[in-house]
Amino acid sequence: MRRAVCPGSFDPLHNGHCEVIARAAGLFDEVIVAVSTNYSKKYHFPLEERLAMVRETFAFLGGIVVEPMGQGLLAEYCRQRGAGAIVKGLRSAADFEYESAMATMNRQLTGVETIFIPAEARYIHLSSSMIKEVAGLGGDVSEAVPRAVLKRLVKD
Repeated sequence: MRRAVCPGSFDPLHNGHCEVIARAAGLFDEVIVAVSTNYSKKYHFPLEERLAMVRETFAFLGGIVVEPMGQGLLAEYCRQRGAGAIVKGLRSAADFEYESAMATMNRQLTGVETIFIPAEARYIHLSSSMIKEVAGLGGDVSEAVPRAVLKRLVKD
């Protein structure tokens, strides 16, 4: 089985994430969406709610498993889960520069490869931070996030 991990904090999940995850699902037998928590960051949504939003969003698409990543190295998590690849979406050259160094380190640690999927042009501007800011100021983010996220952002 060809298994990949698509990691992220997904706070919140947005349509750029969804597009990359859906495309990865077409390339691999199974994609593990590993929802991470960095305890030095302040999150808008708690882990359980982020997991629920991702699960609701991808309930219709087979081959996607959603789980918390926990602590530790991503490369080690991939090894433990039997994943041969990490999938990362790229929006810009700056993303590539940042991610390529991590990809090299992950490959050296466990042999896991990183697959870069360039974002569709209509999603290049999206970031979770921007979505939280716009929604928090009353802006309409309905075209940028899945329904599972929108209903929670509107509630806040």
